[in-house]
Amino acid sequence: MVLHAGPVQATAPGAGNSWFDPATLPTLVLSIIAIAVVLYTIRMVRSGKSFTIREIPGLKAVEEAVGRATEMGSPILYTPGWGGDIQRPTTIASMNILSSVAEKTAQYDCRLIYPTHDPVIMAVAQEVVKEGYAKAGHLDRYRADDVFYISSSQFGYAAAVDGFISRTKPASVFLLGTFEAESLILAETANSIGAIQIAGTDSTIQLAFFIVACDYTLIGEELFAASGYLSRNRMILSSVRAQDILKILIGLFIVIAVIWATFDPASTWWSF
Repeated sequence: MVLHAGPVQATAPGAGNSWFDPATLPTLVLSIIAIAVVLYTIRMVRSGKSFTIREIPGLKAVEEAVGRATEMGSPILYTPGWGGDIQRPTTIASMNILSSVAEKTAQYDCRLIYPTHDPVIMAVAQEVVKEGYAKAGHLDRYRADDVFYISSSQFGYAAAVDGFISRTKPASVFLLGTFEAESLILAETANSIGAIQIAGTDSTIQLAFFIVACDYTLIGEELFAASGYLSRNRMILSSVRAQDILKILIGLFIVIAVIWATFDPASTWWSF
């Protein structure tokens, strides 16, 4: 028996009924709420309202780390790790912190050394450090050779930085960026020479190593809020505030959803 079917034409879901797909309604509502929160924080910034951010010990210690290196006459070593490129959010956040650190080292006339594994990161870091020195009014103290490329090999990079730490013995070490297996290697070497260490990354695995080997560790989103904390830039602080408001709203929604699912009359798991 042979069945004959007519021509078949593919259509998008819901295209024949309406221009709006009801399944996308939750996404639309969430997008409108997010946009409204961002616009609200922008309006608060323009109205002159001040924002405060809780104290983060690791960022509060930046001044101490730079001052310690200056008093000891030793350089500061800043590494973004091996695992990232210039497009990663952690690398961008690290660059923002680097700008503030460079400005402070320029003020104290302290040498800042920045080894990296990526030529693009090197070029960007050179401009960031140069701009930081210019903001401090000491552009003459900037040395482009202190921001340099080492190797794209993970353990080749780790070995080179370890050797540099052992030879120059920096007083302070910043480990801020994207780290993988080289994290503990670098942190332990810096710990062995008695350097004060400030570390931060978005990897929960590498954070465990930083917590046990470093003096201060930026956990989770503290790394991304660091640039606003150090620079006190109102626009950056407003974006952090917008994220906090959205997190509170999401938390409230989860709590309400759990309560609703628990005591929903249609649910009979609790009735006997």
